[in-house]
Amino acid sequence: MNAPFVPAAASRDLRLDVFRGLALITIFINHVPGNLFEHLTSRNFGFSDAAEAFVLMSGIAVGLAYSRGFSTGPLFEACMRVWRRAGTLYVAHIVSSIVAVALVAAGILHLGTVEIISRINFTRFLDQPLQTMIGLPLLGHQLGYFNILPMYATLLLASPLYILVGLRSRAWLIAMAIAIWFLAGMFRINMPNYPNPGGWFFNPFSWQLIYAVGIAGGLSMREGQKLVEYKPWLFWACVAFLAASCAWVMLRAGALPGRAYLPFFIGDFDKTFLALPRLSHALALAYVLTNLSWVPSLLRLPVFRPIELMGKNGLAVFVSGSVLAIALQILRLRLETGFAQDAVLLGLGLLAQYGVALFFSARKAGPKARRVAPAPLADPVPDSAPYRQGMARPPLSETA
Repeated sequence: MNAPFVPAAASRDLRLDVFRGLALITIFINHVPGNLFEHLTSRNFGFSDAAEAFVLMSGIAVGLAYSRGFSTGPLFEACMRVWRRAGTLYVAHIVSSIVAVALVAAGILHLGTVEIISRINFTRFLDQPLQTMIGLPLLGHQLGYFNILPMYATLLLASPLYILVGLRSRAWLIAMAIAIWFLAGMFRINMPNYPNPGGWFFNPFSWQLIYAVGIAGGLSMREGQKLVEYKPWLFWACVAFLAASCAWVMLRAGALPGRAYLPFFIGDFDKTFLALPRLSHALALAYVLTNLSWVPSLLRLPVFRPIELMGKNGLAVFVSGSVLAIALQILRLRLETGFAQDAVLLGLGLLAQYGVALFFSARKAGPKARRVAPAPLADPVPDSAPYRQGMARPPLSETA
């Protein structure tokens, strides 16, 4: 983060898991458009939303989980650890997309919910099925609300370069990321869609900037430092900017002043190219939250434990939430829902995601307990050195 969490180098930070859990809950609510609760999510109170927070924290997790291998181990093995994680995200995206396609098809056949076709970019499955069956595994065709994992997997592929640069200089890492972001915006560089024209909704060349800031923060955090130290003037400038952006959005003030004289990714709110107001808002929010001394105490309250567990199992929760959101979209097209009905549907969806988090936590706890079980006293423990070095603990991003 712009002002990253600073726990002991070997421990998890509670705030990272809780904030990631909150981001996942917010994404799930926003992925069921039209419900009354979406008016209470973060995007209604500032320029950025949960997507920026999710990608920023993903970068932090990568910096924490994988940087040690690049500084102490063989380079190829360190790269493969990151790339295997990218492969896991790719498989998760393809499987969840196929399940979503089946749900949409079932809704159209049995409930007549044809309205959802245009909502989630399903049209090409009907008028260009062969081309779409090529585009889906190549990530050129992405269903609506299923755009984040392709971008994240792509950024993971580039992560070894970012980590290697960041280990030598955080400033050079961020400067490199800013240059890529600027060129992508100026020349509209993006990954191509197929068979649709245009590019990805989450442009990796633009979103890599906030991801790179996260990696830089994670690298600093592992060393017990902050990427940006607390400065009163900067803290209050960020508070003022957050307050102004909140007022701007709530008053529906529209375009920013001078927008007509600036590149669109500087003076607009474009999400695909991660426009500067969105980026600045996300980083300002991160800086403020990580410099408020009472936040850790607040997040230790028992009410945040389920959210923390969801954050620790972010990938499983995100995938299940994406599929459940499609199912709820289909149901809401045929049900008259008000506040109470939306509360029940979203509550059941969140409860199901919490169940998924419990299941995956239990799965990970079993092998971990076996790994750290004490050996018989009469036998030597030849593998004790890796345990002392913390290698028995699963990488942070593998619980993401």
